[in-house]
Amino acid sequence: MATEKRLAFSIVQFLRDHAHCGSLNSDEQESIEVAIQCLETTFKVSSTDCHLAVPQTLPEIFKSSLLKNDNMTLPKTLPPPKDVEMAEQLKNDGNNHMKEENYSRAMECYSQAIDLDLRNAVYYCNRAAAHSKLGNYTEATGDCERAIGIDPSYSKAYGRMGLALTAMSKYPEAISFFKKALVLDPENDTYKSNLKIAEQKQREASGPIVAGLGFDMASLINNPAFISMVRHNIIPFPILVKHMSGMMTNAVGGPGPGGLTDISSLIEAYGQQFAQQIQQQSPELIEQLRNHIRSRSFSGSAEEHS
Repeated sequence: MATEKRLAFSIVQFLRDHAHCGSLNSDEQESIEVAIQCLETTFKVSSTDCHLAVPQTLPEIFKSSLLKNDNMTLPKTLPPPKDVEMAEQLKNDGNNHMKEENYSRAMECYSQAIDLDLRNAVYYCNRAAAHSKLGNYTEATGDCERAIGIDPSYSKAYGRMGLALTAMSKYPEAISFFKKALVLDPENDTYKSNLKIAEQKQREASGPIVAGLGFDMASLINNPAFISMVRHNIIPFPILVKHMSGMMTNAVGGPGPGGLTDISSLIEAYGQQFAQQIQQQSPELIEQLRNHIRSRSFSGSAEEHS
């Protein structure tokens, strides 16, 4: 029954997303709401049952299934030579349209090339690039999957998959594909650069935590006790700026004077009054900083068409 509930939940999510697309009239909107209510009542699910959610949306699962079937049913024989020649010409036309930023026309050319030669991974990979330029990232990942299914050693398909996933904010998956691309093409500077970008975005998406710092700087700065001490000059602002700069630098470059290795050095810099006041007004702040600092270690860390 658990599987049925998850399927029902996915269908409900799909219907809700479709209801919010803005293209339905009032009768269609009402029909979808009725369908949602019927499903929720029959399968005893609701929008709050987040534990029933699956990693992919229903359309993504459907497309993934279609792609796998497509790759499994590829023709075993090569197309006639004239079709191969025409497909190559269409691919070249598509490449020219990409250079002219006519992405819709490029996608049409690549699709026509695919119709003539279903076994060519390059055509799918190039169409993925056109899809990405048009913002069709799900379709782009689908074409990359097809290309990889045809030629698992095709590094460019992994790289373009990484780009599409990055655009979809699926950074861990994007990082994985960029790394696979680099295994196949270790000296490719584009893959290296895109990997660094995806890793940076993943760090930024992890929350309002300063990268590499190890504790929530926003919470510290917005803490009422901290603000009060700055306002009353218990922590002179110029000295605060100097120490914060040192903390940021040493968080990335390693422990050193003014760094985060020992929070007591920061406290001692302002004397016993600072220590007493912050302990009195916000003891949990001191404990938060100490716990985070002890638990953290710091470490550094134009596309062509085929």
